[in-house]
Amino acid sequence: MGNQPQIRTTTEAWESLFRTQVAVMRRLQQLPEFKKLAMREYDVLFNLSNCPTGWTRLNELNEALLISQPSLSRMVERLEAKGLVRRRTAESDQRGIEISLTEAGAKLQQEIGREHVRHLHEMLAPRLSEAEFRQLHELTDKLRTGLKNS
Repeated sequence: MGNQPQIRTTTEAWESLFRTQVAVMRRLQQLPEFKKLAMREYDVLFNLSNCPTGWTRLNELNEALLISQPSLSRMVERLEAKGLVRRRTAESDQRGIEISLTEAGAKLQQEIGREHVRHLHEMLAPRLSEAEFRQLHELTDKLRTGLKNS
């Protein structure tokens, strides 16, 4: 176990990562693109835009989000009322529900996404080098993969 970090090092690194995320998220929430649609709602549209078939089960979508299943169900109802997503009974399991983007939802996701990416780059790019961003990406992927496999 000589290779494992000290408990204090682990805790301090986690706190730093968490506090950084909180700071970034607070800044992002103030951006103009999130006046059009709340950030959590955009996150649903973004995740749906990455579905290979265009459809995903509600419970699968929930795994990608930091939100409870009942809250996600209510959010999907609101997004459906706005004409941004549609629901159907799952083809493989009549008890399940699948959702996908409507044409309007896909258009809004792309519109907000373009602004979001540009603003995110403007906010973060001056703070780290290209190599540091690559290293950060590798480290966070390594942590996430390790958690999925344990």
